[in-house]
Amino acid sequence: MYPPVDPIIFELGPFALRWYGLLMITAIFVAALIASRRLERQGEDAEKFWDMLIWVLVPGFIGARLYYVFVQSPRTAEGIGYYLANPLKILQIWGGGIHIFGAFIFGGLALWLYTRVRRLPLLKYLDAIALPLPLAQAIGRWGNFINQELYGPPTDLPWGLSIDPIHRIGPYRDLAAYPASTRFHPLFLYESLWNLLGFVVLLGLSRRFAKQLKAGDLALMYGIWYPLGRFFIEFLRTDSWFFPGTPFNMVHVLSAIAVIGGALGLYWRHRSPRSPSV
Repeated sequence: MYPPVDPIIFELGPFALRWYGLLMITAIFVAALIASRRLERQGEDAEKFWDMLIWVLVPGFIGARLYYVFVQSPRTAEGIGYYLANPLKILQIWGGGIHIFGAFIFGGLALWLYTRVRRLPLLKYLDAIALPLPLAQAIGRWGNFINQELYGPPTDLPWGLSIDPIHRIGPYRDLAAYPASTRFHPLFLYESLWNLLGFVVLLGLSRRFAKQLKAGDLALMYGIWYPLGRFFIEFLRTDSWFFPGTPFNMVHVLSAIAVIGGALGLYWRHRSPRSPSV
């Protein structure tokens, strides 16, 4: 049995330091450090990367939160109605409730705009971010464990996660059908391990094939690896809106597009040139 962890580390007056926020900050710093050093080794000014962070992170968090509120939350206890009635709650991301695909969309647009205005190599920056991004995600996912979120249906597996009734959603709040001893799939753990493995794979490929890889290849590889794992994990989600009568949701669609697009992109960039006709 997993004992619950207090999400608040300590409080000082109206301010509180939460595990979720601390893990997010740690994940961002570790990833940024790795990314900046990669750019530095490639002859880029690492200071420009650190200057870029704030311009990308803020839109990224906004996008991640908006995606959660308007796409993900209908299956949660709050729901869209709760946020529309309490709009200030939309800003309170420290309690959990963000979605990576929203961050990809808003953060990606912000990165493209920033590199274009500052005349920086977009593909190099994408590779530098893509390499440590799985590691950052692996770290950040443990915030879901502390907040008792991102879990799947009941399971008898030995690593099943215990969820307090107050943090359950949907029918799982019925203690007659799902008593307090019920265990759930720890989806946060599945994704954390998949991301950790992805970081190892990307790091190994970036070193083993350093001379063969083109700028942007690592970003494409990440665009294949992460969505591939997420596609299958989504089948176990209990807090997503699924297309009526199907086991698929919007993340399945976005993941499939990313995997297919990334694979085609890599193939196109590295296809062998045709031999000249005789």
